[in-house]
Amino acid sequence: MFSTMEDRNRVPISEWAKEDRPREKLLLKGISALSDAELLAILIGSGNSSESAVELAQRILRDSENNINQLGKLSIKELIKTYKGIGEAKAITIAAALELGKRRKYEGARDKKVIGSQDVFEYFHPLLSDLPAEELWVLLLNRSGRVIEQFRAAQGGVGTVTADVKLIIKRAVLQLASGIILCHNHPSGSCAPSEEDRVLTRKVKAAASYMDIMLLDHVIISDNSLYSFCDEERL
Repeated sequence: MFSTMEDRNRVPISEWAKEDRPREKLLLKGISALSDAELLAILIGSGNSSESAVELAQRILRDSENNINQLGKLSIKELIKTYKGIGEAKAITIAAALELGKRRKYEGARDKKVIGSQDVFEYFHPLLSDLPAEELWVLLLNRSGRVIEQFRAAQGGVGTVTADVKLIIKRAVLQLASGIILCHNHPSGSCAPSEEDRVLTRKVKAAASYMDIMLLDHVIISDNSLYSFCDEERL
């Protein structure tokens, strides 16, 4: 057994005590006992000439501010270019694992009723948190708060997104929706609504009301925060 993490990282993983090796530790103690770096090290499999797999994983996570969401924003090319020992196969493995995690989280959120801004955040965060540009998504709900349909209404740039209100309302009418929720991301990290966001909200609310459809909320999300027009009483 090693007395410190520093001592442990001086030797290859193959020479660690059995309970300290990520794969063996997983089998002995369960997957929840592993740190993010150890999980990433299992995906990587091996390090490079100067770093073990765990050391390399720790450095990758440090560069991503120890934030899995930040790591998910790195492209395969960026992983290969930045980290010695990460080739195409390993970069693809990392990207695939992170995508599976996002999809699992998304599937869990889809099963719930959407009754508040936090539900909207949980629903769309896996889809929108890693995107470099803004996207506007729409949820169509029935009277029970269950999702009838979701669709992307617009793609934009880093700081703005423009949507066709007529198409949003048309789709809601065709689906016999009772409620509409708008959601888009702010890649900048600030969830404060822009004037364009406020204008879009007013337009959709007005157009929907003519068809007896209620705009329930417009939620803006970033990595770890949200802004809700409903919560802020801006609808």
